[in-house]
Amino acid sequence: MERRFEQIIFASRWLLAPFYLGLVVSLVLLLAKFMQEIFHIVPHVLEMQEKDVLLAVLTLIDLSLAGNLLLMVIFSGYENFVSKIDVADHKDRPDWMGKVDFGGLKLKLIASIVAISGIHLLKSFMNIDNTSKENLMWMVIVHMTFVVSGVLLALMDRLEGSHHGAHGKAAAVAKSDHH
Repeated sequence: MERRFEQIIFASRWLLAPFYLGLVVSLVLLLAKFMQEIFHIVPHVLEMQEKDVLLAVLTLIDLSLAGNLLLMVIFSGYENFVSKIDVADHKDRPDWMGKVDFGGLKLKLIASIVAISGIHLLKSFMNIDNTSKENLMWMVIVHMTFVVSGVLLALMDRLEGSHHGAHGKAAAVAKSDHH
């Protein structure tokens, strides 16, 4: 009975598969928004001021970073929690695929959020005439909150890694002393 119960619990990981499929749909939605921006910008690029072109390009970079983030979450989350993606021999398989654990995914996630927040902040600074000082202040506060959170997460990961590393070394020394 215990074995069957554990098999059911183990099989329940497949309940996450629709979440990752939904994220693939989200990636398609981002692509649609990216293409909409391109089609909106291209016909007017020669009439636009340099600042407006830069703001439009920053929007495209922002959408691209969000797409990268989604792809990373889809691949890493699926491989860490559901099943390995069987494309090991494919020439286009990303090097990081299969190597990003949950801790690494957390750090990549916060780094992407910081980058996206930074781009929004840069867009606001470039369009400072149309941004209230109060909104700008809150954007800086939120951005710095993301930055500090990222640093603290990285520090916690490093401390946890060094703790496990020291524990592992002590266990190896104890094991070798025993023999």
